[in-house]
Amino acid sequence: MSTDLPHPWRPKLVALDIDGTIVDHAGLLSDDVRDAIRRVVDAGVPVVLSTGRSWHATLPILKALGLPPGLTVSSNGAVTVSYPPFEVTNVVTFDPSDVIERVLAEHPTASLAAEVVGWGYRVNRYFPDGELHGQMELVSVDDLAAGEVTRIVVRDAESTDGEFIKLAERLGLHGVSYFVGWSAWLDIAPAGVNKATALAAVAASLGVAQADVLAIGDGRNDIEMIAWAGRGVALGDAAEEVARQADHVTGTFAAGGTATELRRWFS
Repeated sequence: MSTDLPHPWRPKLVALDIDGTIVDHAGLLSDDVRDAIRRVVDAGVPVVLSTGRSWHATLPILKALGLPPGLTVSSNGAVTVSYPPFEVTNVVTFDPSDVIERVLAEHPTASLAAEVVGWGYRVNRYFPDGELHGQMELVSVDDLAAGEVTRIVVRDAESTDGEFIKLAERLGLHGVSYFVGWSAWLDIAPAGVNKATALAAVAASLGVAQADVLAIGDGRNDIEMIAWAGRGVALGDAAEEVARQADHVTGTFAAGGTATELRRWFS
């Protein structure tokens, strides 16, 4: 997290979370946010979506925004895609067998999903409609644990985010990264992988210094990205632990906080 920006300063790369930052939690994109992002694009500054969503769930947002060809960070940093045309430029995987065993020992009713990049998910139970994008294949727990994956999603619609925070603490997850969502949703990723690690590689590939990156987000999986960026901004809805890492806390999503921050630099 940077506290001393050079004057005058303007972002040379803008990294944006999706849910709660670009679209509301019902998935709706406002004209105001679309227009603010278009101003960044028109200024010739790359916009990199950086999301916990899978690539399948990210693509509709890319299309809705009309972003030019470029790089996108998905799966909380485990997958980087160039589009269009579709090309996976980086993917990081891990062996999920130990994590799956420990999760089910602590929370035997959990629904688990193993991401299959570019296709969908293999699951031990079907997830509620609309929560996973792409195909879903129902498999045994043994099959779910067989082979390397980019991430494991743990879900229980009957629990809360607070209960899942406690679950993660009880699991004492080592050798992986993990992120608790707004609901009872736990993303488990390869060790040391997060949005910031992927964005650092993207920025380097574009010749953009860390100090020149503006990152905006609202979720716990945005903490590393917000702390890493030259200017890290949290939405007013963000949890306290997210806001603490930010250089600035903008307005809430409903109050147009994302558009307000972007128009500060791209008026």
